[in-house]
Amino acid sequence: MVKNSESESYKAAGVDVTAGYKAVELMKKHIARTKTSGVLDEVGGFGGLFRPDFAGMKEPVLASGTDGVGTKLMIAFNLDKHDTVGIDCVAMCVNDVICCGASPIFFLDYIACGKNYPERIAEIVKGVADGCVAAECALIGGETAEMPGFYPENEYDLAGFAVGIGDKSKLPDKETIKPGDVIIGLPSSGVHSNGFSLVRKVFGITPDSSDVGKDVLEELLTPTVIYVKPMKELFKAVTVKSVSHITGGGFYENVPRALPEGITARIDKDSFTVPEIFREIQKAGGIPERDMYNTFNMGIGMAVTLDKSEADKALEVLKNCGVAASVIGETVTGEKGVSF
Repeated sequence: MVKNSESESYKAAGVDVTAGYKAVELMKKHIARTKTSGVLDEVGGFGGLFRPDFAGMKEPVLASGTDGVGTKLMIAFNLDKHDTVGIDCVAMCVNDVICCGASPIFFLDYIACGKNYPERIAEIVKGVADGCVAAECALIGGETAEMPGFYPENEYDLAGFAVGIGDKSKLPDKETIKPGDVIIGLPSSGVHSNGFSLVRKVFGITPDSSDVGKDVLEELLTPTVIYVKPMKELFKAVTVKSVSHITGGGFYENVPRALPEGITARIDKDSFTVPEIFREIQKAGGIPERDMYNTFNMGIGMAVTLDKSEADKALEVLKNCGVAASVIGETVTGEKGVSF
């Protein structure tokens, strides 16, 4: 705990620095669970120090990803449950990094709040730590900013970024994709952390009320799947040509990002199960089906393209990792994009 640092004037303006110190003390036990061999110092300095391991790599490449939780946070405010949104924050970043073929090595978070409630901040960081453990990366730093008058007293925002490392010669190369390759889908846990502006409009969700029951809100708060561990195993076993993280913008925006010119991804909607929550959203909002696939993941959180000859092996590897993946489509000649 920091000693002799207290300002009554700053506190009168709405910022209690001692609350920040208490929050750091409460979160240290969670951060400790994420420590890996590359971590060089404890949290609390001006920056996080990390020593990467380049052993066995011919040409090390760093990859980075940054994102936030978005307005899904309003579900957390509504339920007063704050220990899972940190998982979403980590997932949004590390899932992007693993798409590049890089393994996440460290993460930093940023929490901005109207009032620093130390116990709540610690709960948020617990979720971040849970996500980092699942992603096998270290939480080496972060920032909590108390901003009275800017954020409502009981609200906060949460964002972060991840850094990963990979060997250049082993990274996915979308230019190797050809007609007849298969697309394997890894199932999502639901809405993940995208499209919540539409979800909130449909269900009338505010920080204090909603047009749906607690059971629906709890389902919506289900954390985003972190795909790092199964994807690392997949990269070891087969030649992955490209990976798409299906986030905001759904299939129509994200799948083409991992395709070369002249290739269309043909997706078979009957090849995977769409979670019921999406049907509820569609029905409640009268949303056209195309808009659903252009906003949400619809049950597929990640799509992997590889040679058809390696499909069975890929599915077996994922199954052994506890992932019930399936072939959801193929690549065909055509304008870069998606067809169903």
